Amino acid sequence: MACVVFWNVVARPEYATLTIMEGMGPHPKLPQPDATLMPTVNIARPVGWQAGQTPVAAPGLSVSAFSNELDHPRWLYRLPNGDILVAESNSPGTDVPTLKTKIAGLIMSRAGAGVPSPDRIVLLRDANGDGKAETRTVFLEKLHSPFGMALIGHDLYVANADAIMRFPYHDGDMRITEPGVKVVDLPSGYNHHWTKNILPSPDGRMLYVTVGSNSNVGENGMAVEEGRARIDRLDLATGSLTPFATGLRNPNGMAWEPQTGALWAVVNERDEIGSDLVPDYITAVKEGAFYGWPYSYYGQHVDVRAQPAQPDLVVKAIAPDYAVGPHTASLGIAFSQGADALPETWRHGLFVAQHGSWNRRPKSGYKVIYVPFENGQPSGLPVDVLTGFLTPGEEHVYGRPVDVLLAKDGALLVTDDVGKTVWRVSSAEQP
Repeated sequence: MACVVFWNVVARPEYATLTIMEGMGPHPKLPQPDATLMPTVNIARPVGWQAGQTPVAAPGLSVSAFSNELDHPRWLYRLPNGDILVAESNSPGTDVPTLKTKIAGLIMSRAGAGVPSPDRIVLLRDANGDGKAETRTVFLEKLHSPFGMALIGHDLYVANADAIMRFPYHDGDMRITEPGVKVVDLPSGYNHHWTKNILPSPDGRMLYVTVGSNSNVGENGMAVEEGRARIDRLDLATGSLTPFATGLRNPNGMAWEPQTGALWAVVNERDEIGSDLVPDYITAVKEGAFYGWPYSYYGQHVDVRAQPAQPDLVVKAIAPDYAVGPHTASLGIAFSQGADALPETWRHGLFVAQHGSWNRRPKSGYKVIYVPFENGQPSGLPVDVLTGFLTPGEEHVYGRPVDVLLAKDGALLVTDDVGKTVWRVSSAEQP
């Protein structure tokens, strides 16, 4: 009986009062914070996909496995010849060993994220163009929780959890055996948010680098947040790493908007103030801007948990452009211009992979969505692209989307780390 009381009163104290759509769009509803003694825990345990089973594609689209039986596939990169690189990766397991992080680790392991990191990149090749990768090789190994990748000339850059590395690459290479050269160290330590993504500038002179916070809302002190919760810019000629935008709790995917040339990013917002707060978001990242973390969210909504307060910073905080729902864990993004294997209606917006919530009731995310754009800005509410990752009762999950990327033929590729698959989405009329 005591366990039941604990579960109902302490561990499961609150529910969302808003629909997930009310937490989306350019003006999401932001109710009063609902701080609780314990965070809401609502885990979907992984069960994997059965043979022949797939996610559910939107009408007019089809989905099939581009490659399966991968080992925790996370991030994607397309080489000039069409080969696809997949970072097989997971946390380095270096988070500070407090009671809270131990509980969080248990939660993540039950959600399918507790496996050791494979620490490698694999190469997938579809030589005959049938929509399936018939070749899979280990491209690069002995890395350290790799994530972002970028090719500039003959230099392949890989963002490990603690540093950016550079490796030589020539068109058609199936494997890299050179040890690589460290370009720059990245904030690591106990590395609460360990994923580091990179995106080259259009002229190839810079790398933009995402670095997440070392906590939920600064509860470990701001000294351990030095150089974190931001997007940096690395000058490849000088090796200088400088802040581009700050106050971004956990930025992940980045992409250049094709019409305006603006840098867009997706950011995971903070937890533990209720199922309705705070929406994750996509935004055009403004150079020199401060986005609030940890002192405020969505502009100047003060988070009283961040102490000591910094009102001088809060007044500078700007609101992001577009909410993609609270606790959706939105990670990868890809603009859809060039998605020639999809119907025309899907070629003018942004795809967003939502890994899915662990602390919202009811669950949110666990899908791929499409945000329509017009004149370089979001122009409507999101539309589902891929669903069906959750079981009908939402107690279990078949897979969890992580990243999205356009293949050379214009199809959409989606990594599914728990489902061990890279999915391929195309028009229902396409092969």
